[in-house]
Amino acid sequence: MGVGGPVGIYVDVANIQANGGFGMQYDILRRLACRGGGEALRLNVYAVYDDARAARDPAYQQKVSNFFASLREFGYKVIVKHFRWYTDEEGNRYAKANADLEMAVDALTQSRNLSRVVLVTGDGDFVQVVRALQDQGCRVEIVAFENVSGALKREADDYICGYLIPGLLPARRGGNGNGRPPWGEAGSRVRGTCYYHAQEGGYGFIRYLRGDVTWADNLWVTDTRDADSPYASAFFRDSELPADVRPADLPSHETVLEFDLVASPVKEGSLQAVQIQRI
Repeated sequence: MGVGGPVGIYVDVANIQANGGFGMQYDILRRLACRGGGEALRLNVYAVYDDARAARDPAYQQKVSNFFASLREFGYKVIVKHFRWYTDEEGNRYAKANADLEMAVDALTQSRNLSRVVLVTGDGDFVQVVRALQDQGCRVEIVAFENVSGALKREADDYICGYLIPGLLPARRGGNGNGRPPWGEAGSRVRGTCYYHAQEGGYGFIRYLRGDVTWADNLWVTDTRDADSPYASAFFRDSELPADVRPADLPSHETVLEFDLVASPVKEGSLQAVQIQRI
């Protein structure tokens, strides 16, 4: 089966929401996973639900129900794991709800019919699952935001930082709604990483995904001068960097920057990054 064949998406909701991905747009996730002509065959979301809280908090119950309904509209199957309450040796009650096992078993048993598997989690417990899926002939991609296992990144065929995907997560400092232009256009707010920095000159360039990306399988074409590259670059001056980003630490593939794109006052047709923040 080719890369553009059947696709499976498996989302660990609790892990993603606790690690920077609260508010993730599941329709964008589906488009990302199915780029290059892929067909969504399995779209599974593993969520936890607190029955005790729902009984005493109607707002919680309504919010979760709406969330699940939205997922269904996007074509996802919602697998709910209910909290179970336990008592420790000191008599303290605590709740546990872990869907990792179900997610791993489903991905493995369904992999025989899949070409690409997208695991949306940063949990290092899935390293062995990635290996087993690869042994079944699947291409395995990881999408996550923060606190991502280094071993998981290395084991996957590709790791895609969720912050860098256009529209997958609203911008923290005013998104691209409310009259703002779409991601990638002058006036929009986007995220990227610094790939070049001139220490003596006090300037650098940030690479980011274009807003009009067609999700073709060319994310590896990182040279923005290449016509096939889905990336663009923006010039910045060190004076625009936030206090928690040292110019001496740049360039960096790990430091995600969020910034406004404005027309360059120096080079016609080019864009410049201003109002930069570290994610």
